[in-house]
Amino acid sequence: MDMRQLKYFLTIAREGQITRAAKLLNMEQPPLSRQLKQMEDELGVKLFDRHGKGLKLTDAGMHLKHRAESLYSQFNETIEEMKELEQGVRGVLSIGAVFSCSSLLPLPIEQYRKKYPQVSYKILEGDHYYLGEQLEKHAIDLVFARLPFEALMDPKHLVIMPLPSDPFVVIVPTSWKQFELKSSFQLEELADYPLLTLKTDQTTHMHEQLIEACHRYGVKPNIVCECSSVAITIALIADGLGIALLPRSVMSSFMDPRVKMIPLSHDALQSDIGIVWLKDHYVPKRAQFFIETVKDVYAIER
Repeated sequence: MDMRQLKYFLTIAREGQITRAAKLLNMEQPPLSRQLKQMEDELGVKLFDRHGKGLKLTDAGMHLKHRAESLYSQFNETIEEMKELEQGVRGVLSIGAVFSCSSLLPLPIEQYRKKYPQVSYKILEGDHYYLGEQLEKHAIDLVFARLPFEALMDPKHLVIMPLPSDPFVVIVPTSWKQFELKSSFQLEELADYPLLTLKTDQTTHMHEQLIEACHRYGVKPNIVCECSSVAITIALIADGLGIALLPRSVMSSFMDPRVKMIPLSHDALQSDIGIVWLKDHYVPKRAQFFIETVKDVYAIER
């Protein structure tokens, strides 16, 4: 079995159908079916079961898929490394960002483009769980995330570079006239208003951080909604459902005149941010230099 066959197998596994896989591979269906049969004969196992009109991986197929993804990724990394040695910094820089960190991207990308104009970009947005999966599959080079990074990966397999912390602010509807002249917000006041928090099934730290701060100050928060989306949270606040505590940087991506940002008087409530990438794996030059650019932008000691 060679790398070409592994590519065939992974394409079939992703598509779940020989016909679609053959089309993506720019080959006819019969030769691809023969390659699959040859692999199964060589390995002495059945890799797929028929599932309606498609194919479903067997247990052996699932095991091979996991190993093949790792092998194929290492193979491509080696080719990429050789190209970079010869050609310099170019290619596609793949960046992941959790929803609340997307506003951190423009400044370092702007600075990076001035130095490395031959690099293009692919940017994925999602929660920690999804971006952790993409990082593990080598689909992205690095992730901008709130810390801790709540992915399923073992933290021992990650490098985490902290960025300057982000203070929480209170987001309120501009239609609520009691906030019209308010210039700061006491944490103890939260109990007086319906509260929205950010929380998903996989990412709970920001929600728990807020609850812990409330308990520390003897506040019983009146939580009326837990949202998985910053955009939905802002929209609900704009419609007068309640208020929320969010990291200040989040608001630079949402210029809705129907909401107002009020500083929180307790500066101890901060959101930690960082860049995350895989440890003990080849980091492409384009990603290495981007990390150095981020250090310059945020004045991080080298």
